[in-house]
Amino acid sequence: MSPPRKDPEPGRCNNTALRKAGRHLTRFYDSCMAEVGLRTTQYAILNLLADRGPMTMARLAGLLTMDRATMGHNLRPLERDGLVEIRIGSTDRREREVSLSELGRQRETEGRPLWLKAQARFEQEFGAEDAKAMRRIMARIAAMELNA
Repeated sequence: MSPPRKDPEPGRCNNTALRKAGRHLTRFYDSCMAEVGLRTTQYAILNLLADRGPMTMARLAGLLTMDRATMGHNLRPLERDGLVEIRIGSTDRREREVSLSELGRQRETEGRPLWLKAQARFEQEFGAEDAKAMRRIMARIAAMELNA
């Protein structure tokens, strides 16, 4: 039996490759954020609200490339834990507006150094320029109009 190759072939499926890398990176970031009791997705939501202020659930979902149902699923624990507040929209009663509570703002502030540490560690291993190029490529992929 021959020893495994150091650089295995990546496979042919783009989706599988992205998902494998995504799961690997998510586990790393989740472990870094565990100290403040947040998963990466939860921190991303809190961070967007801290940076951009209150917004509708639909807009928040769009910024994170999630459907509305998935966004609702991700917001429920944050609302339950008092980190976000969800109200009826001020201009359209059918909309739901999400805002950061004071506790949510505090938790986002506590999480920021942990997130920055995860960013630095990833860029140390992967390379800062490669990480920037990767983010550009991922943004291009997320913006593509792909229909079956």
